[in-house]
Amino acid sequence: MEVHILSKVLISLFSIGVLALLRRVYEVLVAEPARIRRVLKKQGIDGPPPAFLLGNISEVKKPMQAKPRTESLVNEKGEFDHNWINSLFPFFDPWRKKYGELFVFSLGTRQILYVNNPDMVKEITTCKSYDLGKPRYHKEEFGTLLGEGILTSNGQTWAYHRKVLAPELYMEKVKGMAPLFAESARILVEKWKAVVEAAEGGVADINIDEYMRAFSGDVISRACFGSSYERGKEIFNRLKDLQEATSAKVTTIGIPGLSRLPTKGNREGWALDKEIHDLIIEVVKERKEKGAEKDLLQMVLEGAEAGQMSPQEIDAFIVSNCKNVYLAAHEASAIGASWCLMLLAAHPDWQQRCRDEIAEICHGQTPDAEMLRRMKTVTMVLQETLRLYPSGPALAREALNDIKIGGYDIPKGVNIWTMVETLHVDTENWGPDALSFNPERFTNGVSGACKLQHSFLPFGFGPRLCVGQHLAMVELKMLVSALLTNFSFSISPRYIHSPALKLVIKPEFGVDLLITKL
Repeated sequence: MEVHILSKVLISLFSIGVLALLRRVYEVLVAEPARIRRVLKKQGIDGPPPAFLLGNISEVKKPMQAKPRTESLVNEKGEFDHNWINSLFPFFDPWRKKYGELFVFSLGTRQILYVNNPDMVKEITTCKSYDLGKPRYHKEEFGTLLGEGILTSNGQTWAYHRKVLAPELYMEKVKGMAPLFAESARILVEKWKAVVEAAEGGVADINIDEYMRAFSGDVISRACFGSSYERGKEIFNRLKDLQEATSAKVTTIGIPGLSRLPTKGNREGWALDKEIHDLIIEVVKERKEKGAEKDLLQMVLEGAEAGQMSPQEIDAFIVSNCKNVYLAAHEASAIGASWCLMLLAAHPDWQQRCRDEIAEICHGQTPDAEMLRRMKTVTMVLQETLRLYPSGPALAREALNDIKIGGYDIPKGVNIWTMVETLHVDTENWGPDALSFNPERFTNGVSGACKLQHSFLPFGFGPRLCVGQHLAMVELKMLVSALLTNFSFSISPRYIHSPALKLVIKPEFGVDLLITKL
């Protein structure tokens, strides 16, 4: 009798538990997304109807599954078309026309608020409130690549990260690394000289992308890991593999639990992440045994040790920052260099203007930090390159608590996306030639190039400006000055202009250039 009663009690408890679990699943997957959309719709914010559990993933993913392009993306003038956003994200334009500049769509159960109103963008990018932060899906889906320590939604952790890598301290350290960058550029120049000299007619047809990655990896390995330079190159090679494994997750960020399932891709990512973590921690142990060095790793170590963190938190903080340097100053710089050289090859007048400026400033010497600072024309070309081809397609934030933005009540959990390239080619802000390559617009800096300075977002804007921008700009200036001093470039007939989304915007087939030694 007692056993029978106990069985009934256990069955009842189990049933209650199952019902509670089902209720929680219903709330997370169905009720909460529906509630958020109701709150937004009451304020006039509508969007494409979502499919059950998948949201609008099918519309978003379809163009990314299209067959590879076999000919260059060109405009009506037969020139390379810089309006790639409509090619990669064709769904945004019809949604914008139907629902306005402010609308909501869904990636799985995540509700994405599309914002491209300049005033709201300014409010978002300058917001210092801890109620608005990095999206939590960065940690959940991309944590292995981007690092959890710096991408936590906790505002205090972000503030501490900014204190450790304060922009003014970071910039001073980067200036002192100009000789390291020059050595990496010299190695690349010598490689290309050998290739060009061996080519028929003294003109080499080179796919430059791997060379750009090798240069940038060499720079960051020297700048970040000092005497552990070779180990640094190994770490960054593994990070490159991890980026490739992670890029497939872009359109599935809202499917609940997918990032935790032991799929083949996830298992590969987890294994690479552990390998990278172990390699970085080994370098840290070696550093502590050898003593301090003047590099970025030392800066991170000293900042981590000054904080009140556990040994596990210190390790996570160090690994996260090394990953951040990889994306901000390695991959983004390498891709930026490829786009920049492609644009200079397509515009020989600007190529010569940069070459003349470099010769006037450097007089045949290897440029130092002060010489690089004075290169105004080179800076204008780089700014125009980053305007037309920013590495990240969207600036993403999440409402970590209920927050009011632009007069709208934004519920907790809403992700806010601003499409950077849409802002960068807005004719009302940049003028009628917004889709043309015209570095002249930056003659008087960003403030003189457009009506709304906060709409130029290659490195973010406001208090959350990327600390890696200084390293990236010095690195790119050193590279451009070294290459233009030694070579001339033109577009190879093999080049197919086809920007593609692989977490960052990169040339789908690389950049092919005809290179001649000067």
